Amino acid sequence: MPEPFLFEDSAARFSRRVANYVRYRPGYPAAVAQLLAREAPLTEDSHVADIGSGTGLLSRTFLDASFAVTGVEPNQDMREAGDRELAIYPRFRSVEGTADSTTLPSHSFDLITAGQAFHWFDPQPTRAEWIRILKPGGVAALIWNERCTDSPFMRAAEDIVDKYATALDAEGTIRESGRSRIASFFAPARCTLDEFPNCQTFGRDGLTGRLASCSFLPQEGDPAYHHMVADLEALFQRHQRDGFVNFEYRTKVYWGRLSSS
Repeated sequence: MPEPFLFEDSAARFSRRVANYVRYRPGYPAAVAQLLAREAPLTEDSHVADIGSGTGLLSRTFLDASFAVTGVEPNQDMREAGDRELAIYPRFRSVEGTADSTTLPSHSFDLITAGQAFHWFDPQPTRAEWIRILKPGGVAALIWNERCTDSPFMRAAEDIVDKYATALDAEGTIRESGRSRIASFFAPARCTLDEFPNCQTFGRDGLTGRLASCSFLPQEGDPAYHHMVADLEALFQRHQRDGFVNFEYRTKVYWGRLSSS
């Protein structure tokens, strides 16, 4: 099995993708915050740590539910973009840190989340750090918007992803997203999986921007970028209705309590 990608490795990788990330990455359903608020449980005084907060997509979901959120993000460009996007929320702050060295005070958080980021983490030191900053009985949640390939359009889009991901993700480690390490991360306790539908609607440029935001796909300046854009144009023309396509996801939430024993 290939070595896991570490969270720190993502810092430089995402710097050139910030604009596409802000414009074209999906948010998370309100049902995610509702689920975790019920199961944690959270109150209006609860604090959430969002690890790998990036541009604030997952943080926003909990801020909209009126919880205080601290985002932890090592990439300065992403962190500053998140600060701009979430400036209207007085209960948000961000810090520079990593999954296994958050800089946050011990036993201060009721819930720790990570959206689209677990595959960058070194699991064992991350687990120890999260136990340190969680309040006793606190909940951890690993969350992904996974592309849903039920429709012909989404199956064809996934074929394009696979075609162009080989250069930057030859072993498929990033696309696997660390799911194979989830059970051991929560062990000896078990985690629960809940799923919710999610969807974005794109025009032609939005579809290109969405794929170009992926860390394992080519972007402008890469030799394969224009070939990928041509394939996406052809895909869009085959499936668009009134100039738009639906890019579908299943939002998956793996959640549970972490034990030091």
